[in-house]
Amino acid sequence: MESSRAASRRARRFPRRPLMYTALACVAVVGATAGGTVYVKAQAHSGSGAVSSATTPSLSPSTATTTEEAAVAEPVVDLDERLAAAMTSVDVTGEQKVSAAVLDLESGDSALYGDGAFDTASIVKVDILAALLLRHQEAGTRLSAREKAYATTMIENSDNASASALWDAIGEAAGLDAANEALGLTGTAGGEGALWGLTRTTAADQLTLLQQVFGDDSKLSEASRSYLQGLMGRIEADQRWGVSAAADGSGWALKNGWLPRSTTGLWDVNSIGRVSVDGHAYLVAVLSNGNSTQAKGISLVEAAAKAAVSVFTAEEASASASANAMSAAAR
Repeated sequence: MESSRAASRRARRFPRRPLMYTALACVAVVGATAGGTVYVKAQAHSGSGAVSSATTPSLSPSTATTTEEAAVAEPVVDLDERLAAAMTSVDVTGEQKVSAAVLDLESGDSALYGDGAFDTASIVKVDILAALLLRHQEAGTRLSAREKAYATTMIENSDNASASALWDAIGEAAGLDAANEALGLTGTAGGEGALWGLTRTTAADQLTLLQQVFGDDSKLSEASRSYLQGLMGRIEADQRWGVSAAADGSGWALKNGWLPRSTTGLWDVNSIGRVSVDGHAYLVAVLSNGNSTQAKGISLVEAAAKAAVSVFTAEEASASASANAMSAAAR
């Protein structure tokens, strides 16, 4: 258990799922399929400019009609709306509040649910270590043996004393904020004084941080990313909850945070990390507060993580089913 003690939704820096208005050329079949795909008749151009010395055969009206092209407009997909729909299955009660973000590492598509800032609790330990690694990169130095020992216990065991030591090493909130500016986090503010656990952040910012840790386009070197990933993949057994619930086995790397607030008696419970499902990697961040117990906060975070990943896994399952149906119909 941890004892340590702004932002409206920002414009995303992580890649957004593109709106799918792809136009495809095909032989015209005017109308609509059973699945609702619309075929739009397009008239052939009849400009007089010559494009070839070859003689162009004249076409009869009936032949021209059969060779007209059609533009097939694919439906627009709003992944934020899809995530919002998935989150309706998550039971949020009492004073609970939750925000979730997910990104498909392969495509770069992402979705966000909820806004506002939350206390980080111990998920800030990933940010603290990222800031320390960035400082060493800029200075051309390496972590000392003592810093490595602190980093290991801070991430793997969520040791607070180690976090406090490294919080001091990076220059507390000012050092964290400076590193976050370089890393692209704009909705995160370091906790006052020694209170690193009261750093405030957003789910969108945590997704950006995860991209810095697990993505290739990062301010962190490959060695720094590999080091942090390794620690997040060796979390002690009793802390292997949270976003790992959305994985299909042992394919996860995470950091959790939990903090009972003395002023309300309610719990902040958060989880961030990478999960693998059917060979695909997803980055997931879930933040929550207002939980009456830690256990209820964990249940909320795990349900939200599953809902977030379902934005992509349900889509893949639907696409696979549609492909199978089309294949069967063509037989």
